[in-house]
Parts: sequence; C-alpha cells; structure tokens
Amino acid sequence: METMTQREFRNNFVAIMTSVENGESYVITRNGVEIADVTPHVTRRKVTKQELLEACRKLPRVDYAEMRRDIDEFFGENRLGDDDPWERAGT
Repeated sequence: METMTQREFRNNFVAIMTSVENGESYVITRNGVEIADVTPHVTRRKVTKQELLEACRKLPRVDYAEMRRDIDEFFGENRLGDDDPWERAGT
C-alpha cells in the first residue's frame, strides 16, 4: 500500500481514483500522521435464506448430553456456589 500526503492526493485525485478502481490502495497522511486509507470498495454478496439453511444442515450435530457433562466437569455441578441470588430475592 503506497503512502502519500494529503496534498499529493488532492493534486493527483483523478489518477489516484483510476488506480484505486484498478485495485490499488493508498494511505493518506497529514503532517506525517496517517489519516485515511483509500481502497477499492468491496461489494459483499448477500446470502439467501436457502443458502443459510443449506450451510446449517452441513454443521455437525450437537450432543447436548455430552455438552452438559463437559460443562459440569469444567465448572462443577454446583455452578451457583453458596450465594444463590434466587434465594436472596425472597429475604
């Protein structure tokens, strides 16, 4: 990515925009401080509902019982500890 001053950018605007259109990128500086990146615009393709559903179908199935065991093993079965906020709420 080429670096140029704000003045160079202003004085060569048309040529720079043409090169950006062709894929080039620039960093613009003012008083030696980087203030902007000039890069080609990226158009993002939207995913359709059907494509999203198809991708989700390809995901591995979750074994919730195994996940629960892993959570209990990691955190312990008494995850609330001695200070249960639901018990405190009534007092």
